[in-house]
Order: sequence, then structure tokens, then C-alpha cells
Amino acid sequence: MSDDQDKAIFDRTKQSSALSILKIDGVSKTYASHTALDNVSFEIPAGCIFGLLGPNGAGKTSLIRIITQITGADTGEIYFKGERLKPGHIKDIGYLPEERGLYKKMKVGEQLLYLAQLKGLSRQDATTRLKAWISRFELKEWVGKNIEDLSKGMQQKVQFIATVLHEPALIILDEPFSGFDPINANLIKDEILSLRERGATIIFSTHRMESVEELCDNIALINRARKVLDGPVKEIKNTYKTDTFQIIGNGRLLITSPDYEVLEQHENHGTFRANVKLLNGSRPNDLLRYLIERVEIHSFVELVPSINDIFIQKVTETHHV
Repeated sequence: MSDDQDKAIFDRTKQSSALSILKIDGVSKTYASHTALDNVSFEIPAGCIFGLLGPNGAGKTSLIRIITQITGADTGEIYFKGERLKPGHIKDIGYLPEERGLYKKMKVGEQLLYLAQLKGLSRQDATTRLKAWISRFELKEWVGKNIEDLSKGMQQKVQFIATVLHEPALIILDEPFSGFDPINANLIKDEILSLRERGATIIFSTHRMESVEELCDNIALINRARKVLDGPVKEIKNTYKTDTFQIIGNGRLLITSPDYEVLEQHENHGTFRANVKLLNGSRPNDLLRYLIERVEIHSFVELVPSINDIFIQKVTETHHV
């Protein structure tokens, strides 16, 4: 490819990705006879928490390894801040792998300083930042201990600090809550939100759909090496809404209008619970007016699918293709 062609591609990519920190463009990867990624494309907006989702073996780890330049793509390109991904970008990326890797015989403080300096920090800057993180994670008494002397949860804290100490623009967290009790999981969750507030972009790979629902702004779902869904969480959930409402009240619910369909109904001692679907372009207020003339309404809530529901639906659909 000529310099002029390369510059033209760069200019187009930079323009289209002005608000994206990372652009995945037609990336494919094959190992022997196994296709790990098949023409995967999506963009990650800057300053968001991005959920990278998929069942085991879908291709998530392969994509992460390409982004972190552990391996390379067979075809396709990845652009970081509008530039084709290159070795120099690694200092602006933090990666917490699912399989943690720390030097067991090395002291906590020495190891964190060493790793921070590998990422380009001076020893003085690394020491200053480390003191703040050690205090925040209550690790002061462990700084002089070897990693092997720490519990699994403590080791996880150390590795999290190593991932973010150099304040990278892009942070990749692969199952970051693995091994944490609920208290420390909440601590990490708060730190992830704080990092986003300070301008970092976080790629969050997990099987815990409740965490995705709570934390993620955008998601991409990969299944069988292909991207099957991506976009803002709110927009995706709205797309999968079925105009169904759960209604709880007193009285005998009897719907005869062709504009509404009762999908499920239970009655107990004069109290009913029903799921009702809107038909023929009817609106929630129409249904509510229809109901209050006939029964006493205590609760009227739209049933919006969870990310877990959508995840299962999309994975099931692609398995049947």
C-alpha cells in the first residue's frame, strides 16, 4: 500500500471515529481449522463502559488479545484514537486478564512500581499514585509482602491497581469481579465508575449480566465468532420491548377489547396480576383508561427485557441459523 493510500485511509478513519476511542474494522482470526473471529466490526465510544459479551468460545478473548497486541488479526484493522493500532499505543491501554498473572515471589510494592515503569511512568510519579491506591484499597500492611502471601482477593486488588496505575485511556477488564466477595466487588465497581467519570473508557468482558445491566453504557454481543448485536444499552432494550405491561389490582379483570391481549393472568382473593400486550397501535394511556373504568389499579409497569433476556434470545437465534 502506498503512503498516499495509507494516509487516505487514516484520514477517513479519523473523521468517522472522532467520538470513538476504538474502531474494530472487519477483523478476522483463524487458528488452524478454528475460526475465532469472522469479519467483526464495531466502534467503542470514548468515555463509556463498554460490555463485550458472548458465551464461552465466542471469540471475546481472541479480540481482546488482538487489541492488546498479544496476537494479530489475519484480516481487518483496529484503530485507536483514529490511528491504526501500533506498538506505541500499548502504554495507553490497561489490561486485566481473566487469568491473573503476578510474580509470586515479588513484593507487592516493588511489583507495582516495576509494572508502572514498564508503562512509562517515572518512579516518582508511580510512587505518588501508588500511595493513593494503596490507601484506597487498604493494602498498606501488605506492601512489603510477597504476592504469594496474599489471599486471592488481595491479589486481585493488586492486579487491578497494576492495570490502572498508569492512568490509561482504555482499560480492558476481563471478568474483573472474579474471586471477590460482595464488599470488594462493590469496591471495584465504584472504582470502575470513578475511572469513567475521570475520562477513561472501559471494555468490560463478563458473564455476569446483572453487572452489565448496572454498569454498561454500550455493548457488543459476539457469538460463534461473529458480532450479532451492538449499540447503546438503552436503545437495544427499547428495540426488544414487546409493548407488554404487568398490571396488579383489585377486582375481576376481564378484557374484551381487540386492542389488548392478556398473555398471563392470576387471581387470588380479589387481587389480580396480569401481563397485557398492546395491539393495533394502542398506547399505554389507552390501556390505563380502559382498565380504571373496570378495576382498581395498584401497579402498572412496562415489562422491558433485561440484557440477560436479550443475550439468551440472540445466542439461541444464532445457534439455530
